[in-house]
Amino acid sequence: MSAPKPLDPSASPRAMLGAELRHQRVQAALSQGELGRPLFVSASFIGQLESGTRRMQTEYATYFDETFKTNGFFARNCEALKKSKYPDHFAEAAEAEAIATVIKEYAQSLIPGLLQTEGYARAVFVSGLPTTSDERIGELVSARLERANLLKDPTEPVVWTVLDEAVLRRPVGGPAVMAEALRHIAALMRRRRIILQVLPFDAGGHPALEGSLKLMEFSDAAPLVYLESFGSGQLLDDPASVTRYELAYHLVGASALSPEKSLALLESAAEDYTHDEQHS
Repeated sequence: MSAPKPLDPSASPRAMLGAELRHQRVQAALSQGELGRPLFVSASFIGQLESGTRRMQTEYATYFDETFKTNGFFARNCEALKKSKYPDHFAEAAEAEAIATVIKEYAQSLIPGLLQTEGYARAVFVSGLPTTSDERIGELVSARLERANLLKDPTEPVVWTVLDEAVLRRPVGGPAVMAEALRHIAALMRRRRIILQVLPFDAGGHPALEGSLKLMEFSDAAPLVYLESFGSGQLLDDPASVTRYELAYHLVGASALSPEKSLALLESAAEDYTHDEQHS
């Protein structure tokens, strides 16, 4: 068996916590499975905590302090890490996304957050949170745009997105906002920074009809699936579930247009929105 990959505790506070967890576990001569068994979690889950892929929950932190006699170290730092700029249901997924090497996503009704423009993101939040203050909307928009900094790296993460045609046809924010949003995606495609396909309406039924999904792969941890619904989200690491959703994603991609045809459709839709704006 190969030696475990060295951890970099300076990468983030969560990586620091994970590196300390591995140190304490190794010092106690426990395997990941042995440490996880009393918590009813898998060895891979403990590995994800150690690598910083998963956020440590308070009940786990308390157990680790009791097991390793660390005088509240894990619980104190766990509480500090709970503060997030993202909504509660998405915070852990956003943190995992930030260290993923591959992100594959099927979007059913909205442009994914990583690919949104400021105008589109603002329109999404204003329509979804109609009684929220402008200040809070601004915070949410800023947090969403900050996620897109991942795309400033020319090669990682690999981002492969399948957009349902409904995403192109739903005029979120109006014609001008949509034209800008679609041209932004087209520019990312032309720079070969992302892979993108459009699933046309005439593709008919497919395995992801019930909702969007995001698959994330990591260099030193098992893959994760994130499923989001109205005001809630679920992060899954069960291998059987991950395999099932990976198959669904690839079947959706097999029914979608090629990237070349998808780009042409995106740019055509952007032109239509521009025409609508000019004649409104």
